[in-house]
Amino acid sequence: MEQQILTLLGEIQLPAEAPRQHAERQLEQLYTNEAFPISLASIASEGSVPLNLRQSALLVLKTLVLKGWSPTLDEFGGQVLIDDANKAQLRKQLLEIATSGLNDRKIKGAASFVISKIASADFPHAWPDLLPTLVDLAPRVDDDRLHGVLTVLSDLVDDGFNEDQFFQSARSLVKCLYDVAVDDGRKLTLRALAVSVFRGCYNTLEMVAEVHQADVNQFMSEALTAWSPIFIQVLRLPLPPALSEEDEDNAGEAFETWRGFIALKIQVVRALEKTMAVFPTLLVSQSLQVFSATWAALAEHLAPYHTFYIHEDRQGRLEDADRLPYTLDFLILEELDLLRSLLGVRPVKKELMNYLEQTAPASPEKEWVADVMRLLVSYSEITTEEEGLWEIDVNVFLSEESSETANYTPRNACSDLVDVIATWLPKQAMETLLAYARTVSQDGNSSWRSREAALFILSRMLAEYEEQGNDVQAMMASASSAYSDHVQPAMLSEHQFLRSRGFTVAGTIVRAFTGQFEQVAQDLTQKSLDAIRGDSSEIVRVSCIRVLRDCISAMSQPQAKNFQIPIVTIISEYLSSQDLGELADNEDLLNAMVETLRDAIQVDATLCLTSAALDVLFTMASQGAKNMQTVDIVEEAFMDITESIAAHGVDSYSQLCAKVLPTLTGAFDVGDMTSESSLVDMAATLLSVLAEHGTEPLPQGFVATVMPKLRRILLSNADFSLHQMATATIKHILSHDPVQMLSWRDQHDGKEGLEVILVIVDRLLGPTVDDTSAAEVGGLAAELVEKAGSERLGPYLLQLLRVVAVRLSTAEHAPFIQSLILVFARLSLGNAKEVLDFLEQVQIDGDESRTGLDVVLRKWLENSINFSGYDEIRQNISALVHIYNLHDERLSSTQVQGDLIMPKDDRIRTRSRAKAVPDQYTIIPASLKLIKVLVAELANASSPVRPTMSNGTSKVEEGSDDDEWEDEPETWDLSAPSTRAQLMSWMDESKWSARGTDDQTQAYLTEFFRHIATEPDFQVQYQSLDESEKAKLQALGQM
Repeated sequence: MEQQILTLLGEIQLPAEAPRQHAERQLEQLYTNEAFPISLASIASEGSVPLNLRQSALLVLKTLVLKGWSPTLDEFGGQVLIDDANKAQLRKQLLEIATSGLNDRKIKGAASFVISKIASADFPHAWPDLLPTLVDLAPRVDDDRLHGVLTVLSDLVDDGFNEDQFFQSARSLVKCLYDVAVDDGRKLTLRALAVSVFRGCYNTLEMVAEVHQADVNQFMSEALTAWSPIFIQVLRLPLPPALSEEDEDNAGEAFETWRGFIALKIQVVRALEKTMAVFPTLLVSQSLQVFSATWAALAEHLAPYHTFYIHEDRQGRLEDADRLPYTLDFLILEELDLLRSLLGVRPVKKELMNYLEQTAPASPEKEWVADVMRLLVSYSEITTEEEGLWEIDVNVFLSEESSETANYTPRNACSDLVDVIATWLPKQAMETLLAYARTVSQDGNSSWRSREAALFILSRMLAEYEEQGNDVQAMMASASSAYSDHVQPAMLSEHQFLRSRGFTVAGTIVRAFTGQFEQVAQDLTQKSLDAIRGDSSEIVRVSCIRVLRDCISAMSQPQAKNFQIPIVTIISEYLSSQDLGELADNEDLLNAMVETLRDAIQVDATLCLTSAALDVLFTMASQGAKNMQTVDIVEEAFMDITESIAAHGVDSYSQLCAKVLPTLTGAFDVGDMTSESSLVDMAATLLSVLAEHGTEPLPQGFVATVMPKLRRILLSNADFSLHQMATATIKHILSHDPVQMLSWRDQHDGKEGLEVILVIVDRLLGPTVDDTSAAEVGGLAAELVEKAGSERLGPYLLQLLRVVAVRLSTAEHAPFIQSLILVFARLSLGNAKEVLDFLEQVQIDGDESRTGLDVVLRKWLENSINFSGYDEIRQNISALVHIYNLHDERLSSTQVQGDLIMPKDDRIRTRSRAKAVPDQYTIIPASLKLIKVLVAELANASSPVRPTMSNGTSKVEEGSDDDEWEDEPETWDLSAPSTRAQLMSWMDESKWSARGTDDQTQAYLTEFFRHIATEPDFQVQYQSLDESEKAKLQALGQM
């Protein structure tokens, strides 16, 4: 059999689809063969078999185990495919593969993963000796086999053990890991891996603490008593001599030693950070030692860091096969983040404040703040790699400048750290930084990098003051000094990055001190315009484009208005100098240009009527049509322009339409010819904005210009977003000018506007158009019914409503369901009984014949709580109130979905589990469901309180004295259970509602419940509410 399997394993790796799929089917047919899993394991353990086939055997075995080992596995296929005898043999074979010193790491890793899946089902009842075997092996085996043991333990901790399994074995597991971590005879990378596995235990410990809080506290207190001294000792270990580039290339003993030291230190720092996040009080007593060791390490590592990454161009951000980082830049990152966290611990803060009080005020350069600033500036210097990347690609530079990058570097970490210090000690931090910047600028030996870094930290500090709402006026003198002493000289520097930083910091200053530097802002605007036009550096030019935004915000409206035309002109000139073919790929540059142009236009939007501003905007929009962020910026800008100009009256809005409609409608034709769907989407979006914010009535000829294009789109198989925008545009036109819309006649076939809209609605509600494409049709139908009226619609009205009800019966997409329901909701505001009567007469065929009333009420009440939009929610609530006030018996006889029946187990619901065991709901009368919906909406309408993310203290620390821990962490471990729980708490509508505050709706609902509180029918319904719903009503004082 093994030879047959080997042949099949080779065939499933063939590039040809047919033989590959045939081999896969044959392997699946072998699942029921008792010898199949044993043969796979034997192939995986045979060293003479090619590596790719051994890996493939383990992957097939993994699939077999997941599908046929145990019903407790989430992907179980319904039948146990491996008998107990083979299971025992497989467990033994896999453990031997994973812990053998002879196997490739990929083989050991694959075997380890299968072991973790088996362990999740079998440990400890069917595999009681798994962990004892591993723990017993660890001190006895050589380094190669120990690596296998640690890999298995890592997979067990991450994916194999549930909470109960883990806590039963935690003590022996942690002791085993500790013994490896402190063993000086072991390879440093293995010690690092042991620390990494220990850190991985924290996630499970958090979950265990939800049930066994006291036990977990006790366990971790004992564990950290042993581990903490080792952590501090490793922090204090000096690095070996810095590697030469030749040593790195040779990857000899010196390289392995260096790599091991770095890897171990990184894992220790990460473990300390994790401890501070999950068990903060347990480290408070040692926080000063950790802070001291971390500070000393950063000071020691500065020289090799500069050698590697500032003076040379060593490769950074490297990980080994075990995903252990081992380069110095990673270590610096972790140490800076740990230092930032430690500044939130009260003993550290208290000690540092004592130093400040003891330092003579006349000697700020001797304060620890000065040491921190020197360190931050030094680690913020532009690396050789960054310099090269930024010169090649200005987009990379812009993404770093705007902090919209996933590339987290020591420079970014220093920026985060300065935020903490600037918030805590704003005056000392600013004065100390400026004193150091002055020292750097006066030092003839200082490099442009150090001067640029000082200005970078200054810019970050000023931005933090502004964001925090601090009294920036108190910093006025310091800002003036910084501008004259450091910023202006930098703007004249010969080096492009220092020159660019000078402009950037100047922009930050004028924005932060708006109103205080008006003349400076005007001068800076002119200098930026000149630089964009004449500077030889692309870095400086794009920086000045961004700086113009700061200048605009810093100037008064009359002053800014004087620069509107020059800014539009310079953006146009710069755009003309770019290769438009490449500009579409330069997203950050394009967005910077669009944002600057947008801000310039918003000073006075009427500029668009007499200048080329909109032409420039549309040119950039056409190039960025495929970029979502660009589209959003352009849409926002055009919305502001339209609203502002429409506010000036019909004449101004007519001029705007005359200017933009040819471009927008022409884009549809260009898009058709070039197959550029994104361009058509952009044009449709802007046309919808133009119609939505138009005047009443619209300019004559508006409908005749746009409707033929919209009709063609909606009667074609266009993209769903295009259908949505086109439908919404017609709805807006009908809302603003029903007379022009309904009296329009298409010259192509002579059909009037009413007939054209009915044809469009009928197609969108038909079975050939999916839910997402038709998402806006309900709004259009409701607007048509309202504006055309029953007399003009005649027999089409009932036919239209019947089609809406029938389509609602099959609708699944939430926005589409809302759109259709609102048709009946808006009608119910004035004719609730007539709506119910009509729906009762509609018969809807399907799996079972139902009335329209049954279908609509079910969909309506089951989806109301998910409605979005202020007006839509308000209309829906009002309609439901009108229906309730009918006290119609048909509501009580219609059964709908009630509350979710919570499962008795607490297992995580994976997709496969949710499919196998779908959610179950109670069945209740529609009259009761209606009250439940309104009670829930009452909570939504109330003022939401944003839940405060805790300071990283999980339930483990509940009730403990947490006064020693002050500041909230800046980053969150998304894998941590406490973080997941906090994020899920945002779903609690009593704490937070994405639907926002609506006092009018709140008042309306409150008055409704006051009115019905004493009614007998409501008293009956009230008894069927759950306790939380009753509590909401009791909070109103009504029950």
